[in-house]
Amino acid sequence: MPRGDKSKYTDKQERKADAIADSYEKRGVSEKEAERRAWATVNKDDGGGNKPGGSGRGKETGNPAAHKGGEKGGKAAASRSAADRSASAKKAAETRKRNREKAAG
Repeated sequence: MPRGDKSKYTDKQERKADAIADSYEKRGVSEKEAERRAWATVNKDDGGGNKPGGSGRGKETGNPAAHKGGEKGGKAAASRSAADRSASAKKAAETRKRNREKAAG
């Protein structure tokens, strides 16, 4: 299999790479560089192509970055009192309101 061949990637991995590349392009990264970064990210998250035929299929990657989403935020919020959380929410709402007013007028 030549370098750069994407035949071992699943449809989901290809969609993931396309979405990541589009995001980079919207931020001004060149198309070629965006594509390179996107596939590097897919490889980092999933450990390369996941279709049968290559070594490493189904192995734990040891890099569960894409699966850690809510862990840290939930722990941080749980360790704060209800009053603290409420005060933060009120402050955030006030900031959003102020920013909306500034943008409108």
